[in-house]
Amino acid sequence: MTSRFHVPQDKIPTLGQRTFLQVADQFIVLVNVEENLYAINDCCPHQGASLFSGKLEGQTIQCCAHGLKFDLATGYLNNSTHFKVTTYLVEKIDDQIFIVMD
Repeated sequence: MTSRFHVPQDKIPTLGQRTFLQVADQFIVLVNVEENLYAINDCCPHQGASLFSGKLEGQTIQCCAHGLKFDLATGYLNNSTHFKVTTYLVEKIDDQIFIVMD
């Protein structure tokens, strides 16, 4: 079942920033890179470390625990299609932002 989570205005990150959201039982990192919003699960698929405070380099976030780098758009580990973090579609409707949850 698909549902949409409305992101409150005060939780929409400014350029180069990120915010932490809890949607039901999911913890999500919402990142603003060059005015594009990306939403990923906060849990690194390697050993479950939080990705929220990971280093941002363009469209890549690096896990603090072991240095793994994930593409924010696809969720895949850089240079691999076998290991990925869950990503969520971000929709902008008028001036409102929604995260689409499957």
